[in-house]
Amino acid sequence: MTAAVPGATMPRWAWLVPAAAAALLAASFAAAGGALLALLCAAGLVGAVVASVHHAEVVAHRVGEPLGTLVLALAVTVIEASLILSMMLAGGPGKATLARDTIFSAVMIIANGVIGLCVLVGGLRHREQSFRVEGAGPAFAALVALASLSLVLPSFTTTTPGPTYSASQLGFAAAASLALWAAFVFVQTVRHRDYFLPRVDAANEQAHAPPPSNLLAWMSFGLLLVSLVAVVGLAKALSPRIERAVVAAGAPEAVIGIAIAMLVLAPEAWSAVRAAAADRLQTSMNLALGSALATIGLTIPVVAVASVLFHVPLTLGLDPKDLVMLTLTFVVGAITLGTGRTNIMQGAVHIVIFAAWLFLSLVP
Repeated sequence: MTAAVPGATMPRWAWLVPAAAAALLAASFAAAGGALLALLCAAGLVGAVVASVHHAEVVAHRVGEPLGTLVLALAVTVIEASLILSMMLAGGPGKATLARDTIFSAVMIIANGVIGLCVLVGGLRHREQSFRVEGAGPAFAALVALASLSLVLPSFTTTTPGPTYSASQLGFAAAASLALWAAFVFVQTVRHRDYFLPRVDAANEQAHAPPPSNLLAWMSFGLLLVSLVAVVGLAKALSPRIERAVVAAGAPEAVIGIAIAMLVLAPEAWSAVRAAAADRLQTSMNLALGSALATIGLTIPVVAVASVLFHVPLTLGLDPKDLVMLTLTFVVGAITLGTGRTNIMQGAVHIVIFAAWLFLSLVP
């Protein structure tokens, strides 16, 4: 039996699930949260993740690579930044580390969890896979620079006490982050677009099937936005329960940032793993590295401007334990992405680092 091409027709569930998730989101804001509503919201969150991946694949098939992966990465990151900003403004000084924790968690989840799982799954199914190192290498270099400017240097500057930036330093970090992300998007979509294109596979039906119609692509784009808003909105609706569970378990506050990042990045993670399982590791790398770059390149300017305008405390510098984990991630990542070929061993290494980070976040 041949696999159906995403977007050839729109299945009924593809619009019913986003509509139901949006209705649950509205209900969560209109009614007092009970246990039943929380369970329904959790189910709606999972359904919205599934729907967003489906519609992202339809849009990606219409516009082609690498624009297709950029659509999902950009949409998720914009909404993620809005979620962080709203929680920062509502929480005041008590949420000074939320942006740092969420951004750092996103980098660790993507660079170790998502890339590791993609390489592992792809290696198990296809033994070896390849990708264009000409695109992955510079993208990873930009990620190292962005993370160092945003999460490492604040722990070593002396203008302000603690792991923080002054207003002028925040402005420079925001401008540098935005400039690097914009340069990456220009290279990915215009200047060197071929560096991010997967090699054509004659056995891949999706690569040769006719793309969906303009009408179907626009419908999927609209439903993708609805699904992503539902994912982030339901994650925010469930966040008080997550915070209470973290406090009840005696876990560190940084776990809240991890939970938020995991919920928001779920659509991208699943889409990337599905692509690797289908022997399209290049698409997985485009998604993973593009998401990590967008997370820092767009979120840091947003939270920096909000911190300066609204006088909201913002702590960006990582503690020594997290600095070690970030350094280990970048060293191993440089080795993994340095050859353009992967197997299960590289995936296993990243998964172990991801597990170590999760464990040490719960038991610091």
